[in-house]
Amino acid sequence: MSKLTVEDLKRIKQQTAATMALRLAKPRIAISVHLGTCGIAAGAREVMQALLGELSTSNRPDIQILAAGCTGNCTSEPNVTVAVEGSEPVVYQKMDRDKIQQVFQRHILEGDVMREWVLSR
Repeated sequence: MSKLTVEDLKRIKQQTAATMALRLAKPRIAISVHLGTCGIAAGAREVMQALLGELSTSNRPDIQILAAGCTGNCTSEPNVTVAVEGSEPVVYQKMDRDKIQQVFQRHILEGDVMREWVLSR
């Protein structure tokens, strides 16, 4: 086994600091994917995977993605709630991989609410 160099230790320190910043940072934007039974049956897991993919390429430590329970709106699942600090939460309905990627780009990153898919505000 090779010995660690000073450069290896610096790299490990930077990676750990970045990971801890993600964990400790207060999220400015919280995205909740509603993963109740009806949401899962309607495709909420795929929506969650798409969101995680978008987040991983965004380099935005102020965004948090959460799993949440059912909203009671089974016919509109999968539902996703976007809560931006200082604004009313927006619940999007009938999300799929393509729609949530658009919501992420336009609403989350650019601040433009996608009204055509809004269930409630």
